[in-house]
Amino acid sequence: MQTVALQDARHLPLWRRPVTLLFLMAAAMPIAFSTWSALLNNFVIEVASFDGSDIGWLHTVREIPGFLAIGVIAIIIFVREQVLAIVSLVMLGVATAVTAWFPSMGGILMITMLSSIGFHYYETVNQSLQLQWIPKDRAPQVLGWMVAGSSAAALLSYGLIVLTWDTFNLSYNTVYMIAGGVCVAIALFCFFAYPQFEAPTPQVKKMILRRRYWLYYLLQFMAGARRQIFVVFAGFMMVEKFGFEVHEVTALYLINLVANMVCGPFMGRAVHRFGERATLLFEYAGLAIVFLLYGGIYYFGWGVLLAATLYVVDHLLFALALALKTYFQKIADPADIAPTAAVAFTINHIAAVFLPAGLGYLWLISPGAVFFLAAGMATCSFLLALLIPRHPEPGHETFFSRFSPAPAE
Repeated sequence: MQTVALQDARHLPLWRRPVTLLFLMAAAMPIAFSTWSALLNNFVIEVASFDGSDIGWLHTVREIPGFLAIGVIAIIIFVREQVLAIVSLVMLGVATAVTAWFPSMGGILMITMLSSIGFHYYETVNQSLQLQWIPKDRAPQVLGWMVAGSSAAALLSYGLIVLTWDTFNLSYNTVYMIAGGVCVAIALFCFFAYPQFEAPTPQVKKMILRRRYWLYYLLQFMAGARRQIFVVFAGFMMVEKFGFEVHEVTALYLINLVANMVCGPFMGRAVHRFGERATLLFEYAGLAIVFLLYGGIYYFGWGVLLAATLYVVDHLLFALALALKTYFQKIADPADIAPTAAVAFTINHIAAVFLPAGLGYLWLISPGAVFFLAAGMATCSFLLALLIPRHPEPGHETFFSRFSPAPAE
């Protein structure tokens, strides 16, 4: 297979360049994953008669591969990252396509594990490739456009389900087969149509934890914890407290996708203009306010319009997390990007594996307290983000770095 150095790739036609490949893969993933997620709750309840406990197990199983994303380091010793990303997309697509073939608890958990391995390993490697292939000066804008591109692909998938499900009386198997098949087709096109791109710096192929990345690790952990509270409990609140029907939750999701599609490029430009520190401070302050207002819904009886608005604002603020990627890109040794992406993904998922069950019990006692805890986490993230320098770089990773005689490993 043809190998092309990254600096020579600019001579290729636009459609065969590395950034175009990243965009194509970023579109393929949500076609499968958004379809799988959109139908999942209805599918497991109608076909496999899942109850709350079963769904809890399903989400735990789904998060385990994210927690084990560090295994990517072992795989890239033998397999190129670009190939691993495409193979992971194929795995996600195939698992999505055959989901309806296994209408039992054991079968659904097995398929969920396979699709989750594909999803999480793709996301890990994709983050690494983005930071290696996109120049630092263009990264915020390009990542912003990728947020928009992924949202557009998810919107297309979701919109087609809404428009065709009842009209053509589609079955779960038909929709899963089409979505998974399209994802596999795009992945195979990416494999055969593109050369293997060679980044200028070979990646370290072993697990590394560097002291000078400590702030990035902490911010990743806090981001994973906060996001899990939102993913598990914000949507649950809309259904439990306000009695949202499937089409109403779907409408909220579509609004989120349109908002991300429109705002993604502007978010990238904001990071480029104001820097990672200011962007992350804005995100974390906004999230703290959003979670406090979520808690207030339970204590002060505020209405459904506020809850729906907060749900959309929450999604938009989470999209600003691209600033955390570019912060790491600026402080990282170029050879550390792949192993640190894997380590960071695992750190991000520590909370995802352990938080939902524990906070589920707290939810039974006081739902508002769950959101106040999330507001506390966002406030901690805000305080940590104050330590990011205005212009981060190797040797100047945090505010304290200026007082160190030399960069610490």
